[in-house]
Amino acid sequence: MTDPFGFMKIPRRPVPARTVEARLGDWREVYAGQALLPLVSEQANRCMDCGLPFCHSGCPLGNLIPEWNAYAARENWRAAYDRLHATNNFPEVTGRLCPAPCEDACVLSINDDPVTIKNVEQAIADEGLRRGYLAPRPPERLSGKTVAVIGSGPAGLAAAQQLTRAGHTVAVYERSDRLGGLLRYGIPEFKLEKEQVELRLGQMREEGTVFRTGVHVGGPAGGAEGAEGAGGAGAVSLDAAHLRRRFDAVVVAVGALEGRELPVPGRELHGIHQAMEYLTCANRVREGDYPASPVSAEGRHVIIVGGGDTGSDCLGTALRQGALSVVQLDINPLPGETRPDHQPWPVYPKVYRISHAHEEARGRAGTDPRLFASATLRFEGDAGGRVRGLRLTAVEPVARRPVGDSERVLPAGLVLLALGFHGPERTGGLPDGLGLTWDARGTFARDAAFAALGGPRASGVFVAGDAGRGQSLVVWAIAEGRSAAASVDRYLTGSTELPAPVSAYDVPLTA
Repeated sequence: MTDPFGFMKIPRRPVPARTVEARLGDWREVYAGQALLPLVSEQANRCMDCGLPFCHSGCPLGNLIPEWNAYAARENWRAAYDRLHATNNFPEVTGRLCPAPCEDACVLSINDDPVTIKNVEQAIADEGLRRGYLAPRPPERLSGKTVAVIGSGPAGLAAAQQLTRAGHTVAVYERSDRLGGLLRYGIPEFKLEKEQVELRLGQMREEGTVFRTGVHVGGPAGGAEGAEGAGGAGAVSLDAAHLRRRFDAVVVAVGALEGRELPVPGRELHGIHQAMEYLTCANRVREGDYPASPVSAEGRHVIIVGGGDTGSDCLGTALRQGALSVVQLDINPLPGETRPDHQPWPVYPKVYRISHAHEEARGRAGTDPRLFASATLRFEGDAGGRVRGLRLTAVEPVARRPVGDSERVLPAGLVLLALGFHGPERTGGLPDGLGLTWDARGTFARDAAFAALGGPRASGVFVAGDAGRGQSLVVWAIAEGRSAAASVDRYLTGSTELPAPVSAYDVPLTA
């Protein structure tokens, strides 16, 4: 166990990020090159080794946090690495991208600062990689069953790895030219360097998972099955019903990429883009596809509409591209500094938080780039049809009605819509080909065990990740991928030993 008095003697000290100046001068991760281990081992000793660790409940993966904290505190990196991977396929990803609801559920956070769980997780994953612990785990024998996974985001990859290790022959189909889904093209390089994704893909290939890129399952008619490395000149289509006939089971993990729109006057002006289009272009520059982004913030006044993580990613990207100014609009009121009474421990509270991108914006301009309780009324353009301004108004906290005499115009040469996502894209023949139906939330309908609801045509089809849950966190995607894999294994063999940390109907901790 950890030091039983560590939490009383050691204050919380998160791993420091690189300086703002250094970060804005490159695209490397904010912690790149930082010395993690001495600090992390000390911080792991703050873990109270609770008899009832609520951090487990805060994490949908059920990560064994007190156990790997204890090993990290004693610098037993091999054991810590193994315990970390007992519940999580990609801890190097969650250690970088997850907002760490486990920390808000930490017992220490009742009246003190919680353990730096996220820092410890990343440090264990990175140290294990440095020591060569990342090794393939191929199955001892094959089952003779085949599974197709549609989508190579975190849910699809987690499901594929679990099913491959269970002995099934798994093929992952990805319509993009590269694997990783949002990990590849939606998450900026400064949050997740793509080397981390490539290392995991290499492990999965050695275990036996087969990848097919440039294949749009349910895409427009015509074309034939592509091969890995198709390049991105345009995905070939593959009939979904034909795919179902070829495989014993299918896992649909296509994400929720149907972006929310902002139907206000002037939306048709040039220079207004969905956030994911903007982030994808920036990531393709980093991949070497473009010499410069076709949608760039360089030399422009940028306005980001939306106060969530995607908006923060756009903010950090725009700053690195050399925007003249960046403003982020959030329709929600300014949160308080402390946990509100109606969001008690151990739920994840809505409080005032500073992302690395917000810190960078403050370091450059001296102020928080966010305007809270603000709503867009219309866009204003020039004679050439290009956006030149955004007219906004202050809104009331609850009803969100405009506040009188609060209208003003902000200069805008680039507007990015980061308003979230409705669910899976509505176009294409995927739903019809697999017998999928839609639920009231605009996602694919499924039962508690992730089996698609659509009658006999949907038999053997399972839905994992945002495609069934809706827009969510990377930890939920991985947890769903693992759980869906257990259901597929049971469907194919009659029983399973694969873990299922969540059901399709589970939700985060709420008051």
